[in-house]
Amino acid sequence: MTEKVGVLGKKTPQRTGVERVVNAPLPTVYGKFQAVGYMDHDRGDEQVALVYGELGAEDVLTRLHSECLTGDAFGSQHCECGDQLDSALRAVVAEGSGVVVYLRGHEGRGIGLLGKLRAMALQAEGLDTVEANVALGFPVDARDYGVAAEILRDLGVRSVRLMSNNPRKREALTDNGIRVAEEVPLLIPPCENNITYLRTKRERLDHHLPHLDAVAHWS
Repeated sequence: MTEKVGVLGKKTPQRTGVERVVNAPLPTVYGKFQAVGYMDHDRGDEQVALVYGELGAEDVLTRLHSECLTGDAFGSQHCECGDQLDSALRAVVAEGSGVVVYLRGHEGRGIGLLGKLRAMALQAEGLDTVEANVALGFPVDARDYGVAAEILRDLGVRSVRLMSNNPRKREALTDNGIRVAEEVPLLIPPCENNITYLRTKRERLDHHLPHLDAVAHWS
């Protein structure tokens, strides 16, 4: 915790790191979760972990889900994010316990909603998702998963079975002290609207998407 100078010249504590703020029951169409709310004082983001059942410390079925308004809320077929979130929530319920850490501030791989929409407009003109970010002056992927590791530690989780196709998530958790015991594929059948995007993620961002090999009829 650092200090800042108050209006009367006195130093007052300024919080840093991730703070658990609230734990509330959240009944959903999937099952009854606990929504554990956090404040990331370093970035100013409000975060939430959806916890199902009693979590152990080891090999917890876990999804780190990057916020995607267009996919999660609007059902966009530009990406597979909404379907991945749906599948992850169903999976932890079927497992009997698990956690989905919903990471706000990750919109558009960390470039924000308007940045993502601008990138999507460039993709409609022929650029791929990597080229669009670069053309706009953004990093290819600006996401940071340190906050997710802090949330998992607060929940008492030491190792996870990670639902992800993205090797960078595994690397980030490992670098932040959370062991990844297993990577669980989260493969969503592609559609004509997202096949180019998914192929770019596989070819340029190293996502593990072997099921795309079976799709040959979309150019």
